[in-house]
Amino acid sequence: MNQDIESRGIKLPKQVQNHPVVPTNRTMLMAEPEKRRRQRYVEKEGKCNVHHGNVRETYRYLTDIFTTLVDLKWRFNLLVFTMVYTTTWIFFGFIWWLIAYIRGDLDHIEDASWTPCVDKLNGFVSAFLFSIETETTIGYGYRVITDKCPEGIILLLVQAILGSIVNAFMVGCMFVKISQPKKRAETLMFSNMAVISVRDGKLCLMFRVGDLRNSHIVEASIRAKLIKSKQTKEGEFIPLNQTDLNVGFDTGDDRLFLVSPLIICHEFNEQSPFWEISKEQLGKEEFEIVVILEGMVEATGMTCQARSSYVENEVLWGHRFMPVLTLEDGFYEVDYDTFHNTCETPTPTSSAKELAELNEKGEALTSTNSKGNQTCSSDSQERLEAENVPVISNGDIGKIKMDGCE
Repeated sequence: MNQDIESRGIKLPKQVQNHPVVPTNRTMLMAEPEKRRRQRYVEKEGKCNVHHGNVRETYRYLTDIFTTLVDLKWRFNLLVFTMVYTTTWIFFGFIWWLIAYIRGDLDHIEDASWTPCVDKLNGFVSAFLFSIETETTIGYGYRVITDKCPEGIILLLVQAILGSIVNAFMVGCMFVKISQPKKRAETLMFSNMAVISVRDGKLCLMFRVGDLRNSHIVEASIRAKLIKSKQTKEGEFIPLNQTDLNVGFDTGDDRLFLVSPLIICHEFNEQSPFWEISKEQLGKEEFEIVVILEGMVEATGMTCQARSSYVENEVLWGHRFMPVLTLEDGFYEVDYDTFHNTCETPTPTSSAKELAELNEKGEALTSTNSKGNQTCSSDSQERLEAENVPVISNGDIGKIKMDGCE
């Protein structure tokens, strides 16, 4: 509009010309400096961000050709599948044509008294078609090998044997690739966030896992690793050092009966790498927690693995997960709408080591969380007591959800 007015020769006042720019979401987003994307070791969907470079001994891939073909992408796998069959058909078709050419069958096509090696074979195209019929055992009955051709009988045996080997190899490769349990991991869920709160009087790191299918994961087990660079006492720098997080290995809690969503817990004890980490220090650290869920697919018996990870800004201090399991009339119902939901809970901001020292001294622990957190729990408790409604609790089971904490 200013340009239109200026083009007409009308001069606007100075205060109108230098009008302030009204900030919008778009202008604020463009004005903000672009934040550096946090490089993850494992993506949320389970993909590992590791690429192998300068691999000189590529022959190792050919020594295990079956696994190499299975690991190929579908478009390359189908290309190899098509090329292998086409190549063998053309190769044996050329051999059949060569035998007919050497024997002189192509020169006596119209001679009824001549006994060819393959009846009705009059060129390379017919030899190629006969090769396909032989290897795929179609047998149309138009072209047939005669008993006056010993070299043809030998070639027929060789092609039948090699054709069976090719069929077994390629069909087996396709079957394994189709039945791979990678897609089964798509229905295994991990919570978007991990939380830190007090459970049974101890600080714990927790995350939630669930299975969307009715068919269960047999022998399911869970593992967790802390990925964090460190420097040894000798000055050696170890990038992406892996440290095990105990999620119940010594007690058997890492063996899961994954029928309904479960909360996996890692206790902050003296063996935990989070033993001396407080809430303030947690925001300054740079780490990644990789969780791995393994088990056998009930339908196929094949091993399935699902992975996810949590970086430092995906770990919420002073939160806990909302209940997802409710008791209905004759069954338990899982509400996946609240699978990722958390609510704040009073949690000390000190490290587990400091809390243990205070416990030894017999001092009372006080929460330094915001006032709203305490109000959330107290208000919900007063409402439940006032309504005098019983709450059924069994792990994650809750008949009534705390509305103030959602």
